Amino acid sequence: MTLIADPAQLDLTDCAKEPIHTPGAIQPYGVLLVVDSRSLIVIERAISSGEVTNTYADPLGQPLVDVFDGAIAACVQALAQLEEASVSYLGRFAIGPAGMHHALAHRSGDAIVLELEEPLEGEPGTFEELYPTIRAFMGKVGTAASVDEVCALASEHVRQLTGFDRTLVYRFDPQWNGAVVAEERNQVLPSYMDLRFPESDIPAQARELYRRNTVRLIPNSTYTATPLLRSADARAEAPTDLSLSTLRSVSPVHLQYMRNMGTGASMSVSLLQGDKLWGLVSCHNAEPRRVPYHVRTACEFIGQILSLQISLRESARDVEERMARRATQVRLLGRMAGEEDFIQALEDHHAGLLELTQSSGAAIVHAGQCRLVGECPDKKHVMALVHWLSQRQGSDDFFATDNLPEVWAPAQQLSSIASGILSISISQLHESVLIWFRPEVERTVRWGGDPSHKLGKPEVLSPRKSFESWKEIVRQRSLPWDDVDRDAALELRSAIVDIVLRKAEEMAALNEQLLKSNKELEAFSYSVSHDLRAPFRHIVGYSELLSMSAGERLDDNERRFLDTIVDSAKSAGELVDDLLSFSQMGRSTLSLMTIKMNALVEDVRLKLEMEYREREVEWEIDSLGEVEADPMMLRLVWQNLLSNAVKFTRDSKPARIHVGTYLEGAEKVFFVQDNGCGFDMNYVGKLFGVFQRLHHVEEYEGTGIGLANVGRIVGRHGGRAWAKGKLGEGAVISFSIPLKSGADS
Repeated sequence: MTLIADPAQLDLTDCAKEPIHTPGAIQPYGVLLVVDSRSLIVIERAISSGEVTNTYADPLGQPLVDVFDGAIAACVQALAQLEEASVSYLGRFAIGPAGMHHALAHRSGDAIVLELEEPLEGEPGTFEELYPTIRAFMGKVGTAASVDEVCALASEHVRQLTGFDRTLVYRFDPQWNGAVVAEERNQVLPSYMDLRFPESDIPAQARELYRRNTVRLIPNSTYTATPLLRSADARAEAPTDLSLSTLRSVSPVHLQYMRNMGTGASMSVSLLQGDKLWGLVSCHNAEPRRVPYHVRTACEFIGQILSLQISLRESARDVEERMARRATQVRLLGRMAGEEDFIQALEDHHAGLLELTQSSGAAIVHAGQCRLVGECPDKKHVMALVHWLSQRQGSDDFFATDNLPEVWAPAQQLSSIASGILSISISQLHESVLIWFRPEVERTVRWGGDPSHKLGKPEVLSPRKSFESWKEIVRQRSLPWDDVDRDAALELRSAIVDIVLRKAEEMAALNEQLLKSNKELEAFSYSVSHDLRAPFRHIVGYSELLSMSAGERLDDNERRFLDTIVDSAKSAGELVDDLLSFSQMGRSTLSLMTIKMNALVEDVRLKLEMEYREREVEWEIDSLGEVEADPMMLRLVWQNLLSNAVKFTRDSKPARIHVGTYLEGAEKVFFVQDNGCGFDMNYVGKLFGVFQRLHHVEEYEGTGIGLANVGRIVGRHGGRAWAKGKLGEGAVISFSIPLKSGADS
């Protein structure tokens, strides 16, 4: 099977149907065995080395322990521990005269795919040999001022590790076109910096492959593939999915694409935000070039750090922008609430209205009136646009485009002030619309070749040949509207509709908007904290692995640096876990039941005994009765309060902790009183806030989320939480639970 194809012979009419996941062949740099997961008998094999085939019997149909005269029997037990969608490195094995091979394995449906990758002369023996480069990257990345600067550092260090002629970072836009945002190269290959590449260069199923398998190496664009042969018993089965395989043979279209680029070898490392593909670190070499396993692992580690940095920086920027827009909206709504005519208030305070969506003009159409602020089309064109929008949108409340002339012909003459519009409907009964305008931003886009140019017949898929810089002058387009613009507009729409429908209780409407904003921030913090857990654990795991492997080779400074990395990552991981717990408190459903409070408090106290086993602690626990509440959430309340009491009395001899209760109106109040370090009542307002601490972390450990969780849980039960204290004399933390039918009174 030859993958070197003439472009004229590439008759692939539908790229989505090309079998890139099941190519039935491997690249000629090792051995691939497909093993039945139950019997551990080899059902498929591809062997590229003549030394292997001349030395050993054909492994097809053999038990894995007997393959290659038992040379890989030691890895058989490890195969039973393989997880789905995860590739495991099993070590190195001597395969006769072919030498030591790197062994990797993963599950593919009911089968196990075992790969034995041929070694390279002079390759690093361990991952630790490459750590100085990774450490240098980690040291610089923290001081980088922008995402582009972090990407530039990554391209520099990946090229240093791999020795490729050109290494670049490639970012996808919302339409999946790619742009080169960073590049490091020698003079062998041309620069692609700032060039854009069309979505068709990396189609959807190829992007999905990049998302699932984060490192892909093609050492030679002119290779001849080694076919994957099956045993007779397996010939009727579906083709084996090799998506996660290192040796997987690649599309002939892609190989031709590489040759058209003038590259003899390539490697890519995927950059992910959560489970979404953000971009690629893409490496090219003019001549064929293989990259050893440990070098690829180091590059993958840099890719993970880069992905984390991109996510953190872009998330922080997004939060900062959303908070700025929300502050603008709160001011705008406050002014609207203070005016009898809210439409007049929007017109009078138009600076905030335009700032809300970063627009140059706006039109407010309501109750037959059309009011214009900033740079807008005239009223005649605005009313025609409103009529067109009402017909186009139907029941939709929102419409946005950065190319209005493309969808509404009359806008051809309005592009200088209205190439982009964002509109919200503020009434289902009348043509009441709020429209923001953005002007044309004429710009030049440099493509890596004409994005519309293809070889051969139009219906035949084939790789393009030209990658010369091709300039496109973009006209009649505004700056695009992003999610922050859309969300700000929709939140304003919700507020306006509320005012229009109710005409009263303006402050209640504002509170609803703030509640919605809190939920969005809560969902955002949940998403970010959930996605950050794995990278922090990876950093801790790799660092501890490095510490164990390097041993005495590390000097004192290096060991201190490594310990700092581990401690910082663990601390950040604990903070993320606490933030995730805090977010989940607002998302989970209450499961109310009658709870015996003394049993719950005693159970929590017993679990805390290890924290004060060498101290003298005097406990006084009153009869607490019963309440109706969620048991899991209330357990977390007591864990936080009792743990804090134990922690902040560590210098008291003896420590005294009193847990009591009393009735106050329709509420039952519980309190935890201690004789610990106490706090200054001037700062009591901070006590139940997220990340708020009244003591230095060096004095008392913690993340500042515990009491925030207490406040949120109690609030969800309809109660409240408060505190009293005095420095050096102790504190009393109290919370209330409303009395319910059947609760203890």
